[in-house]
Amino acid sequence: MASRRGSGSVMLPTGQTLAFHTRTNEDDDLPHATKKKMADHLRKYESLFTLTPQRMRMIVEAFKETLEAGLARNGQIVPMIPTYVFGWPSGKETGNYLAIDLGGTNLRVCLVTLEGEGKFEITQSKYRLSEEQKQEDGQKLFDFCAECLKAFIDTNIEGGVIGKTEILPLGFTFSYPCSQDRIDHGELIRWTKGFGALNTEGHDVVAMFRQSLSKFSVPANVVALTCDTTGTLIASHYVNPKTRIACIFGTGCNAAYMERVGDIPKIKTLGIAEDAEMAINCEWGAFDSFEHENLPRTKYDAIIDDTSNKPGEQAFEKLISGRYLGEILRLIICELIDEGVLFLGQNTYKLEIPYSFDTAFLSLMESDPTDELLMVIGIFTHFFAVETTLAERQFFRALAKLVGRRAARLSACGIAAIVSKMGYLDEGCAVGADGSLYNKYPGFADKIHEGLVDIFGERGRCVALRARQCVPVLTAGAQEHRDVPCGGWERDWKCHRRSHDEGAERRRAVPQLLRHAFARLVGRCVDSEVKTQTV
Repeated sequence: MASRRGSGSVMLPTGQTLAFHTRTNEDDDLPHATKKKMADHLRKYESLFTLTPQRMRMIVEAFKETLEAGLARNGQIVPMIPTYVFGWPSGKETGNYLAIDLGGTNLRVCLVTLEGEGKFEITQSKYRLSEEQKQEDGQKLFDFCAECLKAFIDTNIEGGVIGKTEILPLGFTFSYPCSQDRIDHGELIRWTKGFGALNTEGHDVVAMFRQSLSKFSVPANVVALTCDTTGTLIASHYVNPKTRIACIFGTGCNAAYMERVGDIPKIKTLGIAEDAEMAINCEWGAFDSFEHENLPRTKYDAIIDDTSNKPGEQAFEKLISGRYLGEILRLIICELIDEGVLFLGQNTYKLEIPYSFDTAFLSLMESDPTDELLMVIGIFTHFFAVETTLAERQFFRALAKLVGRRAARLSACGIAAIVSKMGYLDEGCAVGADGSLYNKYPGFADKIHEGLVDIFGERGRCVALRARQCVPVLTAGAQEHRDVPCGGWERDWKCHRRSHDEGAERRRAVPQLLRHAFARLVGRCVDSEVKTQTV
């Protein structure tokens, strides 16, 4: 099979694959791009991925118009879905509740105990979703959810946390666009985040989930369907009453806020009091879909869109969400390989695999604390079997920063649109934020703040992003566990450097440290990992 310039592979009669590398000079060292050449290319990508404040303000105005259109009429690109969640929590709510959250990467099952005064406790289990589960029949997906919930409840019954005959109310967090006419019903409009489960779009997902709960005799009663963003909005306000907006920056992206019913023309005929407030699930990942008139798409973004399972859709999401940032960087690298700039004489087939460059790699590259950029060495050596020079590694890290900064500044545009529309700028507001990109990508929140200041000037500092406040405690052995995405491996690396001064020894240690850092960063967990969170 032919590979990229300077490398390839052949199939032997035994069925084994033999890789070969063609050197382009007679020296033992592989040819590499010079520092000057890398700098020249970097300037090109800086012009492609840099957003000026003026361009950001133009995006904000277009975003506001799109949000208003979604409130006025059904069937709009950004649907602005009424959630039938009315008003804010008082902070005095108490009791035990079950919750199940079907996200883009994991399924989470939770037992939530509200204690009043903004305090709560969570016991939860996480289950990793396979790519096969995301594409198979939808009823099988809900069967899996029901089985996980049943196992979770049985475990807590055995532990005496849930009564044997107790049937708890269940909130179903379903983070995909649904049309709702009541709080316990929702028809899936379209899958996002790479999902494509069959026989689900256009169906009531609550009814499908209830069918699975009945099949496995799960003692739970679904009382509400919501998305993760609406859940974050209400939960964040429960802890911090200044919260007015919630955003998710993870595998996908979304926002929610509370809107006056009188300002939602498309539900005027329902007879709801105009002064009532209802949470709106924006589903803003669809902004600028199909038309592509407002967002600064590059050819790499266009390739991702064209080759996705939903071409033309979710245009905003494809520029800012964690599912796609690593792929953007991989496409740039592959282009430079094709042009003969990178990895001459090396087999690059692993880099040619779509979505093989995880967004977590960008996080590691940006936060590498070593002068030699040893974490970047580890990524390319351990996962892609290619060698790099310091100039190339500096170039890759600079590219990662460009891609990540653009995503954060575009995210700021979405927040600014809601802030401007609702008039929150003068009084200030808090934005509840969650998601793997926000929580684990170094400096992502700071870059969003920087973007808000560029859009609004100094008044942009009145908009404060706040992560969901929780300190997880592993129930096993009551051992405290805090999710520190990058600090953990930095401490391990510094300890390692103190005990090993030789460069060669440090390089040999990179794969082990990289695996440790990567595992922490992406938050992979065993199926039955249980955590208790108290706030």
